[in-house]
Amino acid sequence: AGNYGFQAQPMAVPGGFVVPPVQNQPTMDGAIWMPIPPSIPNCPPGLEYLTQIDRILIHQQLELLEIVTGFEENNKYELKNALGQRVYFAAEDTDCLTRNCCGPSRPFTLRVTDNLGREVIRLQRPLRCSLCCCPCCLQELEVQAPPGTTIGYVVQNWHVCLPKFTIQDEKRADILKIIGPCIVCRCCEDVNFEVKSVDETCTVGRISKQWTGFVREMFTDTDNFGISFPMDLDVKMKAVMIGACFLIVSLSF
Repeated sequence: AGNYGFQAQPMAVPGGFVVPPVQNQPTMDGAIWMPIPPSIPNCPPGLEYLTQIDRILIHQQLELLEIVTGFEENNKYELKNALGQRVYFAAEDTDCLTRNCCGPSRPFTLRVTDNLGREVIRLQRPLRCSLCCCPCCLQELEVQAPPGTTIGYVVQNWHVCLPKFTIQDEKRADILKIIGPCIVCRCCEDVNFEVKSVDETCTVGRISKQWTGFVREMFTDTDNFGISFPMDLDVKMKAVMIGACFLIVSLSF
C-alpha cells in the first residue's frame, strides 16, 4: 500500500480496535459526540478523530417530507464510532431540480462537519453517465480535507458484472481497490464491498450496507452503512474511504 503506513492483513485477523475515551458530550438534538482529540502534526484539521478508530457507522436520517410525498430531499447522515458517539455529521448540498431529475446520477457536494461545526471534509461528485455499458464516462468523487485541499479520489472501474472502484491519493496513485458483489440488492442480509490491496490479493477493510428490516427497506430510502479499515491506515485514506462509501451509496442504493 505504498507509503501509507499499514500492513495488510486478512479480515479474519482481529484489527486491534482501540476504544476511544468515553466522555459524554450531549448536543441540542440529544446526540453524544466523540471527545475532541488533540491536534496531530501533519494531520488535516478535523481528521484527528480518525486516528482513534478503525470503523465508522453511517446512519442516514429520516426525512418526514420525503417519506410522505416521495419528494427527494437533501440527504443527511450521522457518522458514529463503535461506541455510538457521533464523530461527524454529513449533509448533501444540491438544488431541488438536480435531486429530483438526475436521481442516482446527480452531481453533489457533501459537506462533513465535526462537533465544532467546522467543515472538515468536502466530497464533490461531478455529473457523469452511470450506464454500466458506457466505460468512457465512469463515476469519480474528489475528497478534500480541509475544503479546497484535495487528498484523494474514488474512481469507478469498468467491469462486466462487478462494481469496482479504486482509491487514489492526491497524486492519482492507486492505493486500494474496492470490489462489490454482482448483485447488490439482497433481502434480509448485509451487502459487503471488500476493500483490498492494489493487487487484489488481500482484504484490508470493508464497506457494508446493513439490512435495516423489511418495513424500513420497503417504504423508505434511508440506509445504514459500516466502514472498517486498518487502525494505522493514513487518516487521509480513511477520509477517502468515507468518500467511497457515499459514492457507493449514491450509485447502488
